Amino acid sequence: MPRDDKTGPVGYDVRDGVAVLTLDAPPVNALSAALRAALRAALARANADPAVRAVVVTGAGKLFSAGADITEFGKPARDPALPEVLAAIEASAKPVVAAVTGAALGGGCELTLACHARVAGRRASFGLPEVRLGLIPGAGGTQRLPRLIGPVAAFETMLSGRSLDAGAAKTAGLAEAVADDPLPRACALARDLAAAGTWPVTSAHPVAADAGTRAALSRATEEAMRRHGALSNTAALIRATEAALALPFAEGLALERAEFAALISSPQARALRHVFFAERQAAKVPGLDAATPTRPVARVAVIGAGTMGGGIATAFANAGIAVTLIETSDELLSRGIERIRAGYATSVRRGSVSENSAEAALAQISGAVGLQAVAGADLVIEAAFEDMAVKRAIFAEIGRAAGPGAILATNTSYLDVDEIAAASGRAGDVLGLHFFSPANVMRLLEVVRGGATRPEVLATAMALAKRIGKLAVVSGVGFGFIGNRMLAARTRAAERLLLAGNPPGRIDAAVTGFGFRMGSFAMTDLAGLDIGWRARKAFGGFAPVADRLAEMGRLGQKTGRGFYLYPEGARTGTADPEVADLAMTLGRELGIAPETLDAAAMTERLFLPMVNEAARILDEGIAARASDIDLVWINGYGWPVWTGGPMAWADDIGLRTVVAKLDAQARQLNLPELAPAPLLRRLAAEGRGFAGFDAERRAEGRA
Repeated sequence: MPRDDKTGPVGYDVRDGVAVLTLDAPPVNALSAALRAALRAALARANADPAVRAVVVTGAGKLFSAGADITEFGKPARDPALPEVLAAIEASAKPVVAAVTGAALGGGCELTLACHARVAGRRASFGLPEVRLGLIPGAGGTQRLPRLIGPVAAFETMLSGRSLDAGAAKTAGLAEAVADDPLPRACALARDLAAAGTWPVTSAHPVAADAGTRAALSRATEEAMRRHGALSNTAALIRATEAALALPFAEGLALERAEFAALISSPQARALRHVFFAERQAAKVPGLDAATPTRPVARVAVIGAGTMGGGIATAFANAGIAVTLIETSDELLSRGIERIRAGYATSVRRGSVSENSAEAALAQISGAVGLQAVAGADLVIEAAFEDMAVKRAIFAEIGRAAGPGAILATNTSYLDVDEIAAASGRAGDVLGLHFFSPANVMRLLEVVRGGATRPEVLATAMALAKRIGKLAVVSGVGFGFIGNRMLAARTRAAERLLLAGNPPGRIDAAVTGFGFRMGSFAMTDLAGLDIGWRARKAFGGFAPVADRLAEMGRLGQKTGRGFYLYPEGARTGTADPEVADLAMTLGRELGIAPETLDAAAMTERLFLPMVNEAARILDEGIAARASDIDLVWINGYGWPVWTGGPMAWADDIGLRTVVAKLDAQARQLNLPELAPAPLLRRLAAEGRGFAGFDAERRAEGRA
């Protein structure tokens, strides 16, 4: 007869000789100290109970376990440690089977690896995402996973941080079976193992270590270092995985724990934990809560079939949302749809998308000529030329043509969303959705809240961003919003360095040496110098070298010449002495003294003004929190994630130091605009940082 009770956060239920231990710590069954102790006690109870022949571990709710309780990170360790609990499971006198109903992540996945078998539900997934927190698995994952699915597959799974779904887990050898309801199947398997009197122990599995496997692992680790070598956990993961091949299990486990312990207190891990929590905070929008209604979005219309419009359409189609792509002529529409088809064909050739998935996505995309085609859309996104008159004209027409309740969005990267909204005659339905190019790839979506934007419109945009796999960060209205306003500060600083005689290649080398994948001038060449030139002509700005080059027809990669030369369509530029000479001439005309700086000094000149501008953005309420600014620059502009973003980087330097250096720059260059922003100066005087500023705002309910 079943006996059902709980040992703290772990349920205990005996079913026909099987003790079912249920992890029950809402909302995510995190493996806190209390749960670990309760699980160990429940296992001991099952092993001591003569009526129990086998054990099944499962999770309450929609998932198995999201892993470690990350609120315990940075605090004194509490017994029992997770590796001790997993060792007890593996050494159990009775077989232990995991019934995985949903996600088993991090320590939750490691728990399943220590069990003697695993049964996955249809919606189960297994993942070790610790790399995203600057760590490696620390409870045997690097040693047990290679023994179950092979070292190469295990390494690539851990390095990516991605999860395996139920089918992939069974194919790989991680799950013994997949079932609609995994609990009864797991109980039956546990009874079978008990009846057989023997069961597999993961730590005793041999690891494939033949020459072919070692060569494949070597190739995988070399590629990992090439792409992710700046992250210290990459090398640690390589060492731990190689230990699974070379060392006995106990020694490999000890090496893994040593690597984990060294990483958990490292600056990179702290920065990545900051980013993790920042993403959670970004979803909490002041003025919205769980009760805020959202509007249904079943069909999207995208105005403009150029590169950006096509990318936006692709992002929605990939999520299974019907899209109508709108242009002004059949020719432009055909060209745009053909560009989308070519993009999918390339993805299929590369193996990043299956042919069936590509066909299914393309089936979601239709085309139309004329703005009247927005009539059936729930969301209309304008992705036209960056010209206020053009955008106002479009919104005046779609304000009339779109159905009642349809949301109208502009993809402008810097124009006044409120002015655009006013032209629509229905400003409450309007907001900005600033996608980053390529829109179907880049994760960031700046959601621009207009002065009249209704709460349900903003809530719908946030929910929709999640549906299409974007990280949404809310910005207020202001020139350039968050990201491009800070980019303008870096552009001004880079131009000043150039005018002082530092060639583009050396300045860009300082940027890439800091951790960006692309330098400032190389990025401008890629985007096209005409874009910034038009913006500065309309709104002002300081970039005399870029403006002169644009006026000379040197527009970057698309013309073969910009700050660099691109012979015969090359994607990587080569130095052009003509640009350095032009910069020196303009510098003399502007009275800028020659000055040669090393990489460290150039880094300060480039990035400290960005932090200063960000402080103004915060003070003006355009960003709700400093951590949102970090997310924008990490996910939209390539700021190195291992620093935590520009605001976390400034906190690490210390705001008093930042203020002193900005004061020195302002004096030396005679540029009052570089004087520290009032908020920055106040925080420094109080001995606080941006993290403290965010905490204060959260306490006040403002972030």
